[in-house]
Amino acid sequence: MANYPAIAATSQAILSLLENACPRSEFAGARFELYQASNFQSPMDEGVSLYLYRVGINATIRNMTPRPGPDGKRYRPALPLDLFYMLTSWAKSAVKQQRLLGWCMRTLEDTPILPPGLLNQLQPEREVFHPFETVELVCDPLSLQDIANMWEIFRSNLQVSVTYVARMIAIDSTIEVIEGLPVAQTRDFEVEKVIAG
Repeated sequence: MANYPAIAATSQAILSLLENACPRSEFAGARFELYQASNFQSPMDEGVSLYLYRVGINATIRNMTPRPGPDGKRYRPALPLDLFYMLTSWAKSAVKQQRLLGWCMRTLEDTPILPPGLLNQLQPEREVFHPFETVELVCDPLSLQDIANMWEIFRSNLQVSVTYVARMIAIDSTIEVIEGLPVAQTRDFEVEKVIAG
């Protein structure tokens, strides 16, 4: 299970994957950046933005069991999260913007599982994700109305974008589950002598 920086690590891993694979012969000036809502008011000239617009708890495995640690102690259950992203390509011409978006989508479709080496590479912590952990990235289209609503909040012109969900990021708890001592359940009967009279 991952540690609390897992949300940021996942975002950075997606951008790193795209930036490292970018065909610079065609997209020489492309930048790859995490965006907040305010960044959409003055976006980059050429490149790809990744905007985390929602974080949800994965309902399919919400009730996880306590996690055993390597020391034998048990810890509170992990928090299973799904991260919802909007990926937008930016360019001066519509053709270049669409070519860049098509390339990004093909690259992400070719790498639907983000391995721990990629997820951990940009983090100051030694191991945010454990060696056996991966993150699944899946295209998750929004309706046109939902996309339009999002862009209205940004107060920016609608741009061609695609949405993805990174599934099953389980964030570990550091709180130990303390169990009380076993309760003895015995019954003591006091027997008194009855004198017949």
